[in-house]
Formats: sequence, C-alpha cells, structure tokens
Amino acid sequence: MKGTYFLTSESVGAGHPDKVCDQISDSVLDAVLKDDPKGRVACETFVSMGLVIVGGEITTTTYVDVHKLVRGVLREIGYTHTKYGFDAATCSILNAINAQSPDIAQGVDAGGAGDQGIMIGYACDDTPELMPLPIMLAHKLVKRISDVRVNGPLNYLGPDCKSQVTIEYKDDKPQRIDAVVLACQHTEDILDKTGKKITLKARQEIIDTIAMPIIGKMCDSKTKFFINETGKFVVGGPQSDTGVTGRKIVVDTYGGVVSHGGGAFSGKDPTKVDRSATYMARYVTKNIVAAKLAKKCWMQLSYAIGRPDPTSIMIDTFGTGNVSEQKLVDIVRDNFDLTPKGIISTLDLLKPIYRKTAAYGHFGRSEFSWEKTDKAAKLKKGA
Repeated sequence: MKGTYFLTSESVGAGHPDKVCDQISDSVLDAVLKDDPKGRVACETFVSMGLVIVGGEITTTTYVDVHKLVRGVLREIGYTHTKYGFDAATCSILNAINAQSPDIAQGVDAGGAGDQGIMIGYACDDTPELMPLPIMLAHKLVKRISDVRVNGPLNYLGPDCKSQVTIEYKDDKPQRIDAVVLACQHTEDILDKTGKKITLKARQEIIDTIAMPIIGKMCDSKTKFFINETGKFVVGGPQSDTGVTGRKIVVDTYGGVVSHGGGAFSGKDPTKVDRSATYMARYVTKNIVAAKLAKKCWMQLSYAIGRPDPTSIMIDTFGTGNVSEQKLVDIVRDNFDLTPKGIISTLDLLKPIYRKTAAYGHFGRSEFSWEKTDKAAKLKKGA
C-alpha cells in the first residue's frame, strides 16, 4: 500500500480467560496424543467465576484425568490465590466429554478432511520471522508481562493482561510506533490514595520495565502510552469475564492484517483441517516469501469433509510477486502434499506440541515445524 497508514494488532496473555480455555483444551489434546497418536479430539472449554467446564468429542484408547489436568494448567498460568479472583485449588470442574460421531470418523479414517472450510496462510517481510510487525510486538509485550510477573521485578502483576500496538507505515514499510495499549491485572498494592487508579510511579514502571525493552527502538516523542486506562485492573481473569476456547482467532494468527478462515485451532487434533491446513498454508506462504518470490503472500485453501484434496487453492501476492499467482499455485501443487495425511506427515503433527501454541500466537515462533523455510530453495528453483 502506498502512502502513510496506521496498522494495529492486539494480543492477550496466558491468563486471559479465553486463553485459559485454549490452553486447557490443547493440554487435553496433548495428553491424548502422548499415549494415543491416533486419538481424535475436539475439545472445548468454558470458564467463569469459580467454574471450568470441559466438553467436546474425544475418541481414544488412553485415559485423561481431566480434573488433575485442569488444576495443573491453572497453577502454571498463575491462578494460585483468591486475590486473583480464581484459584486452581478451589474452582469447580465439570467434565462433559463424549465420543466423536462415527459419521465423521468414517470419512476421516479413509484419509479425508475432518470438516469443510477455508483456511488462510500469510507471510510478509516485515520481520525476521516473516510476520506482520504489529502482531509480533503485541505478542512480545504480553510475554514480557508474564516474565516480569513471574521473575520480577513487578510482582504486583496478576495473570490476566492484554496489549495493543499501532504502527505507522509509509509505502508498506514500518516507520515508528504511534501508540501502545497495555492492560495489566494487578494487586491493590499499587493503587493511589483514592483507590481508583494506579499510581504514576507504577504506570511509569510498567512503561519502563515492560514496554520499552520491546518497542523502545521504534518509539519517539510522539508515541502515546495507554496504561490501564480505566484506572485500575484488580478484578481480572474468569472472575471478571467468561472465557471460551477459540475466541481469539485473530490474535492467534496475523493480527487482523489479512482475512481469517473462520475456524479456531485449540483443542482440535490435526485431522481437523481448520488447524492443520492453516498451519500448512503458513508453511507454504513463509517458504514463498523466504524464497524471495514475493514480499507478501496470502493463500487460501478450501476442503470438503471426507475428501482428501483441497477443493481450491488461491494465492495473492498483493502486487509484490516476481512470478504470477497462477505459476505459484502450480509450484505449490508440485512441492507440497496438501491432503490431511500429507500435511500431518510433512509437519509431524501427531505429537503433544499444542499447549505451547495456545498462548502468544501460533505463528512466527521457530519451535514449530510449520515455521521452517526448508522448501525455499526448491521453490526458487521451480520458479
């Protein structure tokens, strides 16, 4: 895009109610895959004040102690005391899991997709991770909040938090950070005499300790900081807001820079193309950008339930490509197996890796197989 424009993305921390649910659902998935790689999982979680409900469809030969698992996840996130409004030791847990429909299973067992749908992949040369810069910075900010809460020096912080970053672009290149929004749950220790807002000292500590180490190099005198703008954020987590698995799909992907397919990821085993084909689309587009065949690459895949091959493949390079989009589609067909079985094999997805994806984004993180650029040289040669 030519000219000057402003682009914003947000992220939420591991203690946000929706992310609590994602992590529980993906922990259930990991527990199944650990002992039963052929297990089928579609797990959903709901949290509210003092209550966790885990439901969905699971078919497996192993046993998962859901109550023990849930309390363990909550403790790891940081909900270990009533001062945070939610306590792993005392919350109620309801297990409402049943078996997967045999009607779906017969199509998946034959190698077909677990559902219909459209899946989106994207990569760009904004960052070394080939991700949009706003969402990468937003993720790093909430991760930083967690780190300084656990390891110090800001031990008055609670598990719940959110971030938002607005970046000024010129001719598609990021120039500066225009605004940063941070919402950090905290104890009452840092409230001023009115009891209605945090002290100026605490506000500056949050800017200096959390924001500046992440975004300082791109800030200037005009950068605006919005810190706990309601005044205080003592009541957080499931006490203040319900949480549901799969409700942060834009946070999970590209921060709203491009469209989203619509399907959530967490709690779904890789036969569900909502998850696995989205990972594959990221793998494909990242390798295209890494091969310098385009500066930006967006890809759409679509599937029909029970059918192995995608019903359509579309690529858009937003005018930045060195070859035509149709040529790229042909190269992709020649170099990637886009069937569910092919995706699972290529990305090695039948392992308990999913809890790690459930906070701080599914993309732009080198520990995941779909972030490899091992196909770039072959794609470049093919072009």
